[in-house]
Amino acid sequence: MSRTISDHVAVSLKTIDYQFPLYLYPTANRTDLFAHHESEERRPNLNPKVVEALAQAYGAEPSPEYIFHYVYAVLYAPAYREKYAEFLRMDFPRVPFTADPKLFQKLAALGERLTALHLLTSPELDPPACRFEGKGDSRIGKGRKAGFRYEPGEQRVYINATQYFAPVAEAVWSYQVGGYQVCEKWLKDRQERRLELDDIRTYCRIVTALGRTLVIQTEIDALYPGVEKGVVAIPGHVSEVESGSPTNVL
Repeated sequence: MSRTISDHVAVSLKTIDYQFPLYLYPTANRTDLFAHHESEERRPNLNPKVVEALAQAYGAEPSPEYIFHYVYAVLYAPAYREKYAEFLRMDFPRVPFTADPKLFQKLAALGERLTALHLLTSPELDPPACRFEGKGDSRIGKGRKAGFRYEPGEQRVYINATQYFAPVAEAVWSYQVGGYQVCEKWLKDRQERRLELDDIRTYCRIVTALGRTLVIQTEIDALYPGVEKGVVAIPGHVSEVESGSPTNVL
């Protein structure tokens, strides 16, 4: 997820990136792709059949952001990822929409928290869960002894021989997105660079965001079985959760 167009191979080292904007500007005629535009003509990039079916099921039409947050939560459910791992490797994810409006709201709320965490805008990031300690020049080193490394016994991420971020849980250090180990890749991309205060603050917030993500994923997983107990039927799509495949798509 990103506020802007992501770079090639930003999410996965095994495939190209795909962009799915929440809003489209059909009549916009501009040459600057990166300029920020606000227009009354923007429209949600959502399947109208899905939106209509959700409105009928819930008694009111959920906002595009609410739908996005729900989808984001489902995609971060470990149970969903594990159950449909084979299908997720072959195709775009299919998202089952719960027929229970209260469950939809709970998952959307968790998805909203995840969204803010991953954009590093969440109030849950302050104060951060780790600190930067030690004396040195704050430069990310290279090599076996002077380079960055993780010490699980100490829960420290060393950037050189004397300076480190701590505490960093092993589950946070190991957390991957698209095949990338997040905490490791951030440092690897900045090897031999001196970290400024903003860099240090950002890394501490990333560590905090990943720790909060793991907690929220547990909460989502506890709710996810309820999703497949009853799903919203979308015209033109499969209306029942089958043993081998998820259901509705956006």
